[in-house]
Amino acid sequence: MRWLFVLLCLTLSTSLQANAELKHARIDKVLVLKSERQLQLIERGRVIKQYRVSLGKQPVGRKLREGDLRTPEGFYWIDWRRHSEKYNLSMHISYPNAADLARAKAAGVKPGGMIMLHGTPLDEEYPEWFFHTLDWTEGCIALKNDDMRELWKYVRDGTLIEIRP
Repeated sequence: MRWLFVLLCLTLSTSLQANAELKHARIDKVLVLKSERQLQLIERGRVIKQYRVSLGKQPVGRKLREGDLRTPEGFYWIDWRRHSEKYNLSMHISYPNAADLARAKAAGVKPGGMIMLHGTPLDEEYPEWFFHTLDWTEGCIALKNDDMRELWKYVRDGTLIEIRP
């Protein structure tokens, strides 16, 4: 029983420390590791906090064309944000970049767009945890609403976002 108490205390102290660091951090990069379903907030090369994310319904591989249900891979910017009726808060990712446009042009397809970091729908039929356990978006990166509120607060427009396989 003591080991459970010690584990709980360690978890709580780690969480409190991460939140304290986040309040004083100046986030200069967002890193998404698709294979790990993880989003990291980075300040000067150091991970300040990480979150679990959901991806597009076809999570493996880079986005190739509009409607392929894949999440892009590459370097982009968080370039604007809005309140979304469907997904609460959302931040736009500057997809497609020049390489994405060239690939789509070579393939003769539209690259797609409107890739967002966003929250989870408020749905009476499905609770938030349901969405958080699977890849369900059309190519966006989704977080729990509490986590999205933190990103909204600490990640500025113009922040670099790297999305890795």
